[in-house]
Amino acid sequence: MAAALARLSRRTLAVRSRLIPLHRLLSAEATAAEAAAVAPPPQTASDRVKWDYRGQRRIIPLGQWVPTIAVDAYVAPNVVLAGQVTVCDGASVWNGAVLRGDLNKITVGFCSNVQERCVLHAAWKSPTGLPAETSIERYVTVGAYSLLRSCTIEPECIIGQHSILMEGSLVETNSILEAGSVLPPGRRIPTGELWAGNPARFVRKLTHEEILDIPKLAVAINDLMQSHFSEFLPYSTVYLEVEKMKIALNISI
Repeated sequence: MAAALARLSRRTLAVRSRLIPLHRLLSAEATAAEAAAVAPPPQTASDRVKWDYRGQRRIIPLGQWVPTIAVDAYVAPNVVLAGQVTVCDGASVWNGAVLRGDLNKITVGFCSNVQERCVLHAAWKSPTGLPAETSIERYVTVGAYSLLRSCTIEPECIIGQHSILMEGSLVETNSILEAGSVLPPGRRIPTGELWAGNPARFVRKLTHEEILDIPKLAVAINDLMQSHFSEFLPYSTVYLEVEKMKIALNISI
């Protein structure tokens, strides 16, 4: 009797030992099935992101011509400079402006400013025989949304907003073109005069005080530019807020 019980117990243990690997196998398959249900399906070639590296660039070299920006000049991040463009010391080019020097030179002189959404470009040559490049000399203010093409603006002038200066036009020193004016090809604004209209016509002579205020406006915009320029340094001005927070919380680090 005892021998029969021993043989029965050995058979039971053998069956249980064979069932344990099967149980483990089933549990492993269940775990793998659960993981597969949670994990996202593998991506195919058609599902992958199609990267596009043709984003807007601020500086666009064209052939041998590369835009030149002075160290202390301010060029906003979304400005486009292409080709033969020179931005001189203390000058500023504001948001959304496009300076396209693909056909001829464009120069923004010392302490001059080209404001928001302006478009500057130049032709191969001027039909008037005058220089075809676009030249903005020192202490010039070009108002927002203006269009300048192959024109020359001498020192200390103001170009009002939404103005258009066509090929070969010339604005002489200490002159003002009022907002919304159109200067036809080859037209010249003599020194010390105020012009306005479409097409632009002589309005009156500028007073001595008005002439003195022209470079003051350019200097004021240059001072304003400094605060914008400091925001694009590597450390920006965030460190000032950190210093205030440290003082407020008595943090010595």
